[in-house]
Amino acid sequence: MPQLVVTAVLVEGRTKSEVARDYGVSRRWVITLVQRFLAEGEAGLAPRSRRPDRSPGRTPQAVEDEIIALRKDLDRRGHEAGAATIAAHLQQRHGPDSNPFTVPAVSTIWRILSARGFVTPQPHKRPKSSWQRFAADQPNERWQLDITHYRLADDTEVEILNVLDDHSRLCIASTTRRIFTAGDVNTAVTAATSAYGDPAGLLSDNGAVFTGTPRRSGRVALEVTCCARGIRFTHSRPYHPQTCGKVERFHQTLKKWLDRQPRPATVRQLQALLDQFRDYYNTVRPHRALHRRTPQQAYQARPKAVPTATPIDSGHYRVRHDRIDSSGVITLRHNSRLHHIGLGRRHAGTRVLVLARDLHVRVLTTHGELIRELQLDPSRDYQPQARP
Repeated sequence: MPQLVVTAVLVEGRTKSEVARDYGVSRRWVITLVQRFLAEGEAGLAPRSRRPDRSPGRTPQAVEDEIIALRKDLDRRGHEAGAATIAAHLQQRHGPDSNPFTVPAVSTIWRILSARGFVTPQPHKRPKSSWQRFAADQPNERWQLDITHYRLADDTEVEILNVLDDHSRLCIASTTRRIFTAGDVNTAVTAATSAYGDPAGLLSDNGAVFTGTPRRSGRVALEVTCCARGIRFTHSRPYHPQTCGKVERFHQTLKKWLDRQPRPATVRQLQALLDQFRDYYNTVRPHRALHRRTPQQAYQARPKAVPTATPIDSGHYRVRHDRIDSSGVITLRHNSRLHHIGLGRRHAGTRVLVLARDLHVRVLTTHGELIRELQLDPSRDYQPQARP
């Protein structure tokens, strides 16, 4: 097209107005093409960039480089490295009194990351406008707790118990063991309450260490402690992990960070890493759901909730229906250990009702006849009948 315009003017001798009308361009553009050809030859007709000579509003190159360096550093250490998080870190680094143009807007940081190839388009994701969020109104109003699994350097699988405050996302506790028993969970939560106070409620899934309700309506150690202290203990419905979504998401954040660290060889080394991450997560990392405050800041900003439920007798009581086996024995689990109670072969096949309160056990027939009453000996697997 430029060559045809120049040829029509210089070779054919047609007027610039006529050429502009025939080719559908402005007369000014025809004049410009002729001037470029006369000054530079064929090179003057090549397409030229429309980029302005200067862009006063563009983010300085030094700031762009700082954004990219911060993104790489956060990603290398396994931390959240989105545009909003980078903006919060830049604000912390430069201080609240810095020039407002020093810290670009979140949208500007996102465009810089996209231009440098750090953002992967994900159009298949569900839009955030469709999410339904819920959060506690006060710190200590509800703690979410859950157990996840992790493999050590020798491929040994261990368990990690995480406890998260629903309001502030503060990591109340993050501890590891080879295998958690109900007593271990109770010990960990009790230790957390000594540091942060008793929460008004707890929320967990239906794991065997959290509740005994699905298993003949018994109570585990943590449920007994909650009843004694007036703490409401609720559980998500089966196969619905979204109810405990905050602590589930914390598992993902924690494991992403652990994957960037040297693989620990022992439980003690893993616990040291958990303590390191918990300190960073609570006091340094700006949280997206908290308007870029840290969980520690959000936790300290409001008064704490306290238990409001009526405390119930702390005794561990259970009611069980069972059948005496052919050897005249029934079984009863106490403190995660199975005990056998002798009742005599003459009662084999009899359906019985077992009433247990702590170590005191009574076994009755379905008609109310007492077969045996005893004090369970936790040190013995078999509880023999008294000799006549």
